[in-house]
Amino acid sequence: MDPLNLPRPAWMTEDLVLLEEQSRRFLTAELVPHAERWNEQGMMDRKVWNQLGEAGLLCASIPEEYGGAGGTFAHEAVINREFTLAGLDSIGAPLHSGIVAPYILKYGTEEQKKRWLPKLATGELVGAIAMTEPGTGSDLQGVKASAKKSGNGYVLNGSKTFITNGQHANLVVVVAKTDPAAGAKGISLMVVETDSAGGFRRGRKLKKLGMDWADTSELFFEDVKLPAEALLGAEEGQGFIQLMQELPQERLIVATAAVGMIERALALTIDYVKQRQAFGKKVIEFQNTQFVLAECKSEATIGRVFHDHCVERHIKGELDSATASMAKYWLTDLQNSLVDRCLQLFGGYGYMDEYPISRMYRDARVQRIYAGTNEIMKLLIARSL
Repeated sequence: MDPLNLPRPAWMTEDLVLLEEQSRRFLTAELVPHAERWNEQGMMDRKVWNQLGEAGLLCASIPEEYGGAGGTFAHEAVINREFTLAGLDSIGAPLHSGIVAPYILKYGTEEQKKRWLPKLATGELVGAIAMTEPGTGSDLQGVKASAKKSGNGYVLNGSKTFITNGQHANLVVVVAKTDPAAGAKGISLMVVETDSAGGFRRGRKLKKLGMDWADTSELFFEDVKLPAEALLGAEEGQGFIQLMQELPQERLIVATAAVGMIERALALTIDYVKQRQAFGKKVIEFQNTQFVLAECKSEATIGRVFHDHCVERHIKGELDSATASMAKYWLTDLQNSLVDRCLQLFGGYGYMDEYPISRMYRDARVQRIYAGTNEIMKLLIARSL
């Protein structure tokens, strides 16, 4: 499934090609057959996390000394693209491996890294990050959750919403105020092991426009007592800086999902119009179809090249916030536009839930909202002018 016929980027080494093939085989055999059932039940099975860990598809960029595969973000990008090409858009593994685990690797103490990372790599622990609150979205400085000093530890209070992996997560990185009077400098990241956290409660799994089997949830923290070691790192007040430093990678992960869906939508549509007939000839033979798909292929090619350029820069440590924001906003806008045009070529069948293009149309919409809305992305880009 490669409608773009592009040469592999320079960073795509032989081991990454092997990882791509291995991931595709595993996902096709072990996960794809269950996707319809997960759609119906609204959530994938908990054991899938352990299966992903056994297959080496979790925490690929975490060093081997902490249980990971010892790769780079390129390994994460390859795996994440395969998730999307396989139609597993609702899976929470990219956040688990590419967002939660790196927070612990980069900012955690040695003890914290040894305690949590190996279990994240095996799937014994499922990670989530709790930023958004009912009254606070992109404005992270406005969070109300608090972690107050109490003896040698903290007492955490607050509520979070729209939390990916919310029903399965048992390791939650919570954005909270340790000093409400200090603004951004009063934010810290608290790591909650939910299995032993009295006062922690999962709310409902939220019903959504798309991403039907993603366990997006509400989380509640009511006088949750945490040890001093729950503070990520060794110093309070570093949370906002930590969040800002990791957001470019989060946005690139979203861009990778966009590119994967774009390629899948284009491939499925090309295949469909070559088979479907109308007015005595195949739909691909109509000039309108050819022009629409020519535009889609051109735009998709531009998007993929830009994405691969961003991955290369990120691997080198050169991806700045403005460029990551460009990738996130432009590629997710393109994703929504291209999927819409592809659905139109399916005609009435494109509106039927049994056709993947219908689900892709719904699933794509949130990409322009989470990890910072596309409007926020434009503000960040404008600051670089």
